[in-house]
Amino acid sequence: MPSEFIQPTPVLPLSPDGFSVVLLGTGTPRAYPGAAKPAVAVAAGGQVLLFDCGSDTTRQLIASGLMPQRVRDVFFTHHHYDHNAGFPDLFISSWRTHVGIIAGRSRAMRVYGPSRTREIIGAFHGALAYDIGLRVAYNRSEVGGGQVEYAESNAGVVFDEGGVRVTAFEVDHRPVEPALGYLVEFGGKRVVISGDTRPMPSTVAHARGADLLVHDAYNAAWLAEIAQENPDLAVQVNNPAKYHTTTLEAAQMAQEAGARHLVLTHHIPVPRATPEAEAAYTQGMAALYSGRITVGRDLMRFDLISPAGT
Repeated sequence: MPSEFIQPTPVLPLSPDGFSVVLLGTGTPRAYPGAAKPAVAVAAGGQVLLFDCGSDTTRQLIASGLMPQRVRDVFFTHHHYDHNAGFPDLFISSWRTHVGIIAGRSRAMRVYGPSRTREIIGAFHGALAYDIGLRVAYNRSEVGGGQVEYAESNAGVVFDEGGVRVTAFEVDHRPVEPALGYLVEFGGKRVVISGDTRPMPSTVAHARGADLLVHDAYNAAWLAEIAQENPDLAVQVNNPAKYHTTTLEAAQMAQEAGARHLVLTHHIPVPRATPEAEAAYTQGMAALYSGRITVGRDLMRFDLISPAGT
């Protein structure tokens, strides 16, 4: 490759016995610097599974070294745009080979999610029909890679391959319904991804003894202060909080579940990346939860099972 070209990000090796979780985006519908739209990648058993697909997902997959071309299975928690707007970009980018680096997807992308997933994601896919046709006819892209297979389920095991099992469970993000959380199991380790939700017994039940609980969170005191300072925007500030979980509620649930490590994401608002700001954001949580607490940041990686030799 000519030296004048931008050198690609090194591709992260995948191991058949490794189990890692990478936060691709920890933000919200509001645009914040340094906090991409929501997405979580799980690398387990040599596979890369994607949970939600915000608009920054393709770029974040490249930055993480996981690469979009490795993603065949996409799991949606719900269909707010900040969780699904990146699908068209991911679909085309993962189909296209990264020359000299990694082959593109040659088989249909598999999409999982709650009821209406086929309708909503299918509309994204339909909008790409013209582009897909050109890539097949002119660029000779693999026909199979231009297709999508859908699996809608609001509860139960939705994926079980290569020792990796994914279980969906309902959460409460009304007026968005249904909305899901996911439990991912591999090699005796358990990860729960809450999706966007109020505090839910279903989350606690699936997170019993979990090694990692990735949960959405907002700081109630911070939001109250913002609403007070901006009375004309109080409804816009306060209403989203009604279908999310406070930092203190997340701590209470993690304690009840006996989860070993709580990672906060989908921050409302996003705290500055300083020890002082993070301490203020998580104030009071340690009194409620005895496990490890992490303020999630984009591209953070958590290794539940380190690949052999690392």
